[in-house]
Amino acid sequence: MLSALEWIILGAGSAAAIAIGVCRHRPARIGPWFLLAGSVLLLAIGDAALALDHGQLAEVCYYGMFALVACGLLQFTRGGAILVDRARLIDLLAFSCAALLVVWVFVIGGTGQIGQISAADVIGDLLLIVVSVRLLMATGRNVAAILLLVGAVGMLGSDIAWGLAENWWTESGYRVLYLAWGASALHPSMSRLTVPMPTRPSPWRGHWAALLGISVATPPAVLMIEALSGDVTDGLLIAIAGAITLTLTITRLADSVAQNSRALLRERTLREASAALVAAAGPDEVDRAVRAAIDGLMPAAALHKVVFAMDDRQLTMEAVPPAGTDPRGRSWWVQDSDNDDATLVCPLWLEPLAVARPSGGALVVAGHREDLTATQDALEVLAGQAALALDRITLVEAVGRRDSDLYLRAVVRNTAELMLVIDEDQRIRYASPALRDLIGVDELPPLATLTELVHPDDRTQVRQALQDDGDGVLFCSLRRPDERQVLVEATYRDLRDDRLVQGYVVTMRHVPTGHEPDERLPHIDHVDELPAWVNRRSAQHKFRY
Repeated sequence: MLSALEWIILGAGSAAAIAIGVCRHRPARIGPWFLLAGSVLLLAIGDAALALDHGQLAEVCYYGMFALVACGLLQFTRGGAILVDRARLIDLLAFSCAALLVVWVFVIGGTGQIGQISAADVIGDLLLIVVSVRLLMATGRNVAAILLLVGAVGMLGSDIAWGLAENWWTESGYRVLYLAWGASALHPSMSRLTVPMPTRPSPWRGHWAALLGISVATPPAVLMIEALSGDVTDGLLIAIAGAITLTLTITRLADSVAQNSRALLRERTLREASAALVAAAGPDEVDRAVRAAIDGLMPAAALHKVVFAMDDRQLTMEAVPPAGTDPRGRSWWVQDSDNDDATLVCPLWLEPLAVARPSGGALVVAGHREDLTATQDALEVLAGQAALALDRITLVEAVGRRDSDLYLRAVVRNTAELMLVIDEDQRIRYASPALRDLIGVDELPPLATLTELVHPDDRTQVRQALQDDGDGVLFCSLRRPDERQVLVEATYRDLRDDRLVQGYVVTMRHVPTGHEPDERLPHIDHVDELPAWVNRRSAQHKFRY
């Protein structure tokens, strides 16, 4: 009775430790850990039943324990988890199960027992060790994976030793199992075992398919050989091995079907998005195409927020990874406080086309981490296509503005019209020849601004006028290279929203210098609107007597 109580305490304590670890560290997938906790409880019930001489109940609990552990470890290797490709693992597990069955039946022989050693227990333990070793190889020095492997080895050791000699020491491996699996969930590294990772497509290889087919056909072949040779003495073992290989095969096929379905969905969605982005004539259409593609790539329940910042370098730079990582990657993660959720940032700058949109931008998608991981490559491709579409639109608009400027240049080349076309930052994009003649220069400096042509006393007035929305008229004086000043009346039109202009069109009228300001500008009500030097000269004229 004391032994049964000991097993119940160990099993309950280990299961409680797993539950505490899940609540504390909050892994991305909690299902494998709860399956592991359920297997520990079943093992404890089986050990307690065996201590109370209920052998049949113990066998049922042990088989149930192996089923839960197998499901839990396969959940650790699920597509998108730390093992990015579990196809090879499933093939090896199926072949190992079939090979162990053949060795036990035809090499060891008998009733599947060596002393009191159970063949089914040993086969199950070896399969658990294989999966635990694969987990450890995939995660490196992960303490939780090491403890899972220690527990599996301890159970194998006790299954063998206890069958040879039943005593307290040969049962120590089971105690190691309870303690190691409970401690694995309490260690912080346990959350890394279920961190979603991008899945890698597995190319079809004939020898792996043949290996899987041989593994599935082995249990029926063994059963047929035993039936033809006489009595079937290993029926239970053959049934267990057949169930394991069949389950692994179905899992392998389900993975292939799911992977193919996801690939077809991504291909169709990206193809439709590409067609929409190629036909997009403006940023609004690009935004609609990107959002429609994201809705097709991810389930609505897994998508929390989408930000498509076409021209926001500040937003992109705030999400750049810390020093030590490559800031020019195709995407990077911003971890949320909830391990189940994350934010993926896909920058929209492309080299060498970044000159088209130097401010960059980004596609920011927040949602369930596992679904984001599964569609990370598709979102990166979508962001690249959107960036190309935006660059194409920007370049087309730039070509349109250039053609407009060339047309304007050809029309007004031989006229006396004083005209300027300036960008939003007041850089001069086009200046008519008459204006260059007025200020006495052959060519304007590259990237020259309007304020550089204006007298210093009038620069603030000009800058403020062009910063306000709408059209207007202002008076200012232009400065010639010989330091002389030319008074002009400038009429400006705000055409920043015009797709072909995207700037200001300024026409000027030269005010001759032979008249006083109040005579030549009778429509001005406030002398403050005149240039400063004109106001000073007008005051001297009025009060000189």
